[in-house]
Amino acid sequence: MYSDCHVRVRFHQPSPALRPYFTTFYLTEIEVPDGQRVVDWLHPEWANLRCFRGDLPLSEIQGEPPLQDVSAIVTGPTSSTLRFTIGTSRIWGIGFLPLGWSAFIGRQANQYADRLFDAGCAPDFAPLSPLIDSLFDGEPDEMAELQRIEAYFLKRRDPDLPDRARIIACHAALVDPDVSTVAEFAEATGIAAHTLERLCRRHFGFPPSLLLRRQRFMRSLAHYMLDPSLKWIGAIDGHYHDQAQFVRDFHRFMGMSPSEYAAAPHPILNAVMRARQEFVGSAVQALHVPKVD
Repeated sequence: MYSDCHVRVRFHQPSPALRPYFTTFYLTEIEVPDGQRVVDWLHPEWANLRCFRGDLPLSEIQGEPPLQDVSAIVTGPTSSTLRFTIGTSRIWGIGFLPLGWSAFIGRQANQYADRLFDAGCAPDFAPLSPLIDSLFDGEPDEMAELQRIEAYFLKRRDPDLPDRARIIACHAALVDPDVSTVAEFAEATGIAAHTLERLCRRHFGFPPSLLLRRQRFMRSLAHYMLDPSLKWIGAIDGHYHDQAQFVRDFHRFMGMSPSEYAAAPHPILNAVMRARQEFVGSAVQALHVPKVD
């Protein structure tokens, strides 16, 4: 089943005016023979809109009802794995940076964190309907579909976003591997700790301590996935005190042990991560460095 799964991924940089708001726009084409389906696990990441044409996924986040037979899914920022099952499908993904979530969704991110939504039914995402309804018009045409995504967001872009400067400062500190404590986070941003807590929950979905913990974990996981020969001990981020601390984080963020994860096939994520690393320079969305003027 897994050996016959063919995955093709192409990433596209948003136009310069949109780069502060999005990670990438990406098309994933999955082919699985004979009506079969594959299983994989998404890592913790920023918010996404994913639109599907073909086999529709079964998507599951711990603590949430499964979402099935939905052609457009909004995922809030996550601190846990999303398990998905899918067959032959074309998928457009739109990766919202925290600034993009604030600009185009405009809702408190912590209220949507670690949750899945049917974008076609949830009233909070009704403004996305024109894009969702038109994205796959006609025969498959990658460039035409990309242009529809670009046109939709360019038309709705408002550069005068409240908290813009502070969101940018917080994100810059988060992707700095030398920032490992909340005190260092506050110092790097010049924002008082109590204000930083409020800003992070509103725009990033989680408190500063959990965001830093997630970044540390994702640096380790990405390192391993790109070079499994390192083994886990060679991939662990330097800010971990010991391997036991990393194992606890693995259970917290992925719902399984490192050995269980390594033993499972990753027919889609392996392809996506390698393509993303080659195109963007960071294998996972959570480590994406925003392009800000």
